[in-house]
Amino acid sequence: MKLSLLKPAEGSVKNGKRVGRGQGSGRGGTSTRGHKGAKSRSGYSAKKGFEGGQMPLQRRVPKFGFKNPTRVEYKAINLDTLQALAEKTGGNVIGIDTLLENGIVGKHDLVKVLNRGKVTSALEVSAHGFSAAAIASIEGAGGKAIKL
Repeated sequence: MKLSLLKPAEGSVKNGKRVGRGQGSGRGGTSTRGHKGAKSRSGYSAKKGFEGGQMPLQRRVPKFGFKNPTRVEYKAINLDTLQALAEKTGGNVIGIDTLLENGIVGKHDLVKVLNRGKVTSALEVSAHGFSAAAIASIEGAGGKAIKL
């Protein structure tokens, strides 16, 4: 066997259409592009969203809303999740690293603790934000809420 003798499998390679090679080929004349118009010309490419001169959709639909460039997104963690995590790990100190190790938050997430569920043990929770009700619940159970 030699590299120069390798061929693709039988029937796996098709020849492309040979257009514009005279009338006898069956694909001469307009070369399968129809008659006249921009699409028949060389160098044609439609602009994105072009609808043939009709007013494009993105211009027909009105603008609305506002995107705040300084918005801060928090990952919400509830008290029942923290309580379950404390029971699972057996510790009473829960920080960002603990949440990260257990796959609850991502590496770049900001964490805010919310008040769904109950805390039964005295937890020392550190996070980027707390709701007022969550702080009251944590401190009511004898724990501490530490804002980072």
